Amino acid sequence: MFKKIGRSPLAQSLLAGLAIVYLRLVHATSRFSREPADFDARIGPDLPVIGAMWHGQHLMIHYAWPKVAKVAALISRHGDGEINAKVLERLGVVPIRGSGGSPDKMHKRGGMLALREMLRALANGTTMVLTADVPKVSRIAGMGIVVLAQKSGRPIYPLAVVTSRRIDLNSWDHASIGLPFSKGAIVIGDPIHVAADASAEQMEIARQLVEAGLNEVHRRAYAQVGSTDPGAPLADSKERSKGSLP
Repeated sequence: MFKKIGRSPLAQSLLAGLAIVYLRLVHATSRFSREPADFDARIGPDLPVIGAMWHGQHLMIHYAWPKVAKVAALISRHGDGEINAKVLERLGVVPIRGSGGSPDKMHKRGGMLALREMLRALANGTTMVLTADVPKVSRIAGMGIVVLAQKSGRPIYPLAVVTSRRIDLNSWDHASIGLPFSKGAIVIGDPIHVAADASAEQMEIARQLVEAGLNEVHRRAYAQVGSTDPGAPLADSKERSKGSLP
């Protein structure tokens, strides 16, 4: 019964409205630092770009972007994704529905259609933001975001937005919910470029760079607010945590 109520348009609109109020409260009452400080000026010539984030760390990502940037985000077709889509629309972000995964699941999840829509958005000057890790596989970057960069010619920027006061959930994606009156950090990593004619080996190297880049920006962001990343891969080698590759 509760699931049925939660999926009704009225309930989803109410939940989205409450989420917007809460996110704005957290942002308005928190002091955010930015790294690098000149990110807006630095990224300007690269727009549109592809923003990479981890699952569970996406709630405040909207506030990382320059106000002049047009932004779209990939949202799954799952029932819970409808609320996320409504939240994004109210924040001025265009939701594109679909998700990746293994090739046999791409069609069912709308992944191929979403890829075409994302390519169209980038071609029209809209920055795309999406999670780099596939559903239920936390902190391991999938190949989808690399394919998007290869086909669009746009660079990937790893992103992290964290707060000192937060609720860390014991979920598969180690989701964090920021709390008001926090010290916040917005950290953006170096761009990752993927050539149009990249080989399979080069695509894998790019995938590893995305993964290492996201781990690094989260490590730096959490350090800035005086804590450690609760979702950091415990088995990561020192080489991967530094972003080096075989």
